[in-house]
Amino acid sequence: MIVLDTHTLLWWIGGGALSKQARAAIAEESGENGEIVVSAMSAWEIALLVSRGKIRLSMDVSDWVERVGRIDAVRFMPVDSSIAIRSIELPGAFHNDPADRVIVATARALSAPLVTRDRLIRKYEHVRTIW
Repeated sequence: MIVLDTHTLLWWIGGGALSKQARAAIAEESGENGEIVVSAMSAWEIALLVSRGKIRLSMDVSDWVERVGRIDAVRFMPVDSSIAIRSIELPGAFHNDPADRVIVATARALSAPLVTRDRLIRKYEHVRTIW
């Protein structure tokens, strides 16, 4: 099981520049017994980026998220009350971006590595990362 950061999801689906390690982890988890978890917060973040004109998708955001959710190994994980609280109670020093906090809390709750290029997240010692 792995958790994808929002940009990793976008780059994976869009054919973007993933590292060799990120691509390998995704390929491994795309197999029969693998699981690729995406926080529902990433759907929110993607919708926000589209609405602000920062990214463009080939279809409506809802349709895009639904299509991604139909990929066999992919599971969107809701932001429930436990994840919400964990995102506020992250140990140590972590920046205040709410999307990053929720995504990191999701990876920690699942004890799964987070696939991310984000340097601030990769420097955070309380979550395993792959890049």
